[in-house]
Amino acid sequence: MIKENTKKNKTTAEKKPASTGMTTEVYNQKGKSVGKLNLPESIFGLNWNGDLVHQVVTAMQANARTPVAHTKTRGEVRGGGKKPWRQKGTGRARHGSSRSPIWKGGGVTHGPRNDRNYDQKINKKMKTKALFTVLSEKLRRGHILFLEELNLKNIKTKDAVLVMRELSKISGFEKMVGGERPNTYITVPAKSDIVKKSFANIKTVEVDEIKNINPVDLLAFKYIIISQPTESFAFLGGKMEKKIKN
Repeated sequence: MIKENTKKNKTTAEKKPASTGMTTEVYNQKGKSVGKLNLPESIFGLNWNGDLVHQVVTAMQANARTPVAHTKTRGEVRGGGKKPWRQKGTGRARHGSSRSPIWKGGGVTHGPRNDRNYDQKINKKMKTKALFTVLSEKLRRGHILFLEELNLKNIKTKDAVLVMRELSKISGFEKMVGGERPNTYITVPAKSDIVKKSFANIKTVEVDEIKNINPVDLLAFKYIIISQPTESFAFLGGKMEKKIKN
């Protein structure tokens, strides 16, 4: 974990990590430091770019949107084939169908439709850079914890809770436990049913594979735990190589 300094101005006190280069500590699941780790600057050394992150996150949320609400137009609603009354001679306004939008039980004008397309195009380079930008900012704020390995022998919520309690003893991560809302995102290099199911009953924690990491999830959680960082960096480095080739 990177230590933080406190910088005060007239109105706010913002925490920033001490200048230690791109080296950070690695911990085991008992919360003990097991050594140092060199971080790739191409992933964790980017400056904050709020416009890029906002554009990518907005586009990803739009692409994940599934329209459900659906209203029928006057041509789709059932009935209304017969003219309500004759055109002239009744003293009433002329109408051709009781399914007109101005009638009760009629169609809806300009209502929501489930065939609407909200998709937005995201350039792969933009998405990758936004991901690395968020990771860099999380690291600067001291919200990323690098875990040597997350190894549970059996599917037990009790063991998962114990791991979270031990990790919360690390300076800066005390608030990982005891909250009500999801605040911790754990990445693992490969799928593990034991790990996934052990943490499933902890409502403040979400476990996912490193290949599924994205800016939306990173911003939804305050703390990020990267398990087996060497393997994770290899995958993220591959994303960078694809970005350069494209």
